[in-house]
Amino acid sequence: MSEIAKRVEQLRDQMKQHQVDAYIVPTSDFHETEYVCEYFKARAFMSGFTGSAGTCVFTAEEGKLWTDGRYFIQAQKQLEGSGIDLMRMGEEGVSTIEEYLADVLPKNAVLGFDGRVMNTAMVEKLQEKLKEKNITIQCDMDLVGAIWKDRPALPASQTFALEEKYAGKSAADKLTALREEMKRFGADAHIITRVDDIAWLLNMRGHDIPCFPVVLCYALIKADTAVLYMNAKRLSEDLKAEFEQINLTVKGYEEIYEDVKYLEEGCHVLLDKANTNFKIVSSLPAGVQIINQPNPIVLMKAKKNSVELENIRRCHIRDGVAMTKFMYWLKHTVGKETITEISASEKLLAFRKEQDYFIEESFNTIAAYKDHAAMMHYSATKESDVELKQEGMLLVDSGGQYYEGTTDITRTFVLGPISEECRFHFTTALRSMIALAKARFLYGCRGMNLDILARGPFWDLDLDYKCGTGHGIGHVLNVHESPNGFRWRVVPERNDSCVLEEGMVQSDEPGVYLEGQYGIRHENETVVRKGEKNEYGQFMYLETITFVPFDLDGIDASLFTQYERQWLNDYHAEVYAKISPYLNKEECEWLKEATRAI
Repeated sequence: MSEIAKRVEQLRDQMKQHQVDAYIVPTSDFHETEYVCEYFKARAFMSGFTGSAGTCVFTAEEGKLWTDGRYFIQAQKQLEGSGIDLMRMGEEGVSTIEEYLADVLPKNAVLGFDGRVMNTAMVEKLQEKLKEKNITIQCDMDLVGAIWKDRPALPASQTFALEEKYAGKSAADKLTALREEMKRFGADAHIITRVDDIAWLLNMRGHDIPCFPVVLCYALIKADTAVLYMNAKRLSEDLKAEFEQINLTVKGYEEIYEDVKYLEEGCHVLLDKANTNFKIVSSLPAGVQIINQPNPIVLMKAKKNSVELENIRRCHIRDGVAMTKFMYWLKHTVGKETITEISASEKLLAFRKEQDYFIEESFNTIAAYKDHAAMMHYSATKESDVELKQEGMLLVDSGGQYYEGTTDITRTFVLGPISEECRFHFTTALRSMIALAKARFLYGCRGMNLDILARGPFWDLDLDYKCGTGHGIGHVLNVHESPNGFRWRVVPERNDSCVLEEGMVQSDEPGVYLEGQYGIRHENETVVRKGEKNEYGQFMYLETITFVPFDLDGIDASLFTQYERQWLNDYHAEVYAKISPYLNKEECEWLKEATRAI
């Protein structure tokens, strides 16, 4: 019996002891954070699947894992021997978690989970779907914690202030703007649980989650008071002084669960059920009126201010230098020295560390060689790590956290001979990326209106990719940020279908993924900008802010239109102009050739 299968049996023993018929293990912490620290990796512990998204459901007889198209190939491999079945979300004939539970649970059954890691919207969907069977929900049990004997501790990193020269606005100004939004909603209090929202509001950063410079905390904001729930010993001196000036009190991390019980009867509380854990909401007094709306901070922080944007542009030059140096090193070293996926990732990190204001990576680097790249979010391990040779392609998706901003870039490098089909797909993916990059559109468009520009060249071939075309990106925060993005249909839990507003930053990253063969992705970041305003309305466009060469060795230039060729040549000229001043003579000579007009 595998180690995972043993854990599942131990969990079922716990379920019997607590008289639970089904138990849910989501991928979440207490704050609905996309990437979680080691303490919260309960779903990975129980399943062996290490992707960033997925939910397990266990009954006495079955184990199921739901995950999305980014992870189908990876999950299938990692679940082998576990006894857990893969449920391919969004695929025809695959039931949702609610549908599955409604089907398998008998009447009067008990459904259990830890209410701190389940968002309220999800629980309410379950309640609605299961009410006909009179299902009892037990939300106060951490059964995985009971069997996870060597569980890592909760993080306790020191915080640091993101200075106003980087943030563009003070915490006092942001609190004032938030309270104005609370008035607009008629809210007396606002419960904030998303750590990135609190980090942005208070210009506070930390190191609780790898690659995501935040601290685990909650906030409760009222018209004249504000409470931050975290260990005050973790605060830097400058933040302590700032918080005193803005009348912000600091209490213990867990105290929010008691404090919300004493909100005044008739109090109107603004919160987002999709991002607030069920234990907090179920602790509210009966007389409290919930205003269930997206946190106003989400849109406020997505529209980057002018100071943030100038910093973001600067950090992309630094990041572009690191990536370009890596590309030069890779092209000149492969086949001469031993390079593996992991050592390539380490070399790229070393180049980033040479750049001023670098903090850490913005996510774990995806360095995927040949068929590994067909797994969109492949992560090399000691077991899977392979040596790079002078053949095929290496896909590298990576990014950095700098005091000036957050970056995310993908390049696919040709290391040697590739097939004509591969070259065709490489070029098609680049044509797709260019089509979206050069878009002009009227204000009011959403990413869903524009996604067809990128997906069109693939759909013409009856091909597609099982993910969005692009996602919002935070400022010294999450590499995946709501509410903007590019996707061909609305996926409610993604919250990436808003109207594209000036100052929003997002990625543009179409790709092709052929299982067992190869994967190709090209990714730049863009900023939404205002263009001409005339009798037709306000036109908008996307300013490209990523500057790294695309590998011309993979391109079939005959497939380009005149306009695509012009865009690429203009882009490469700009790459050379911006990046070459930071390179040595040999690197400059190589870059001149790598960015030549085609």
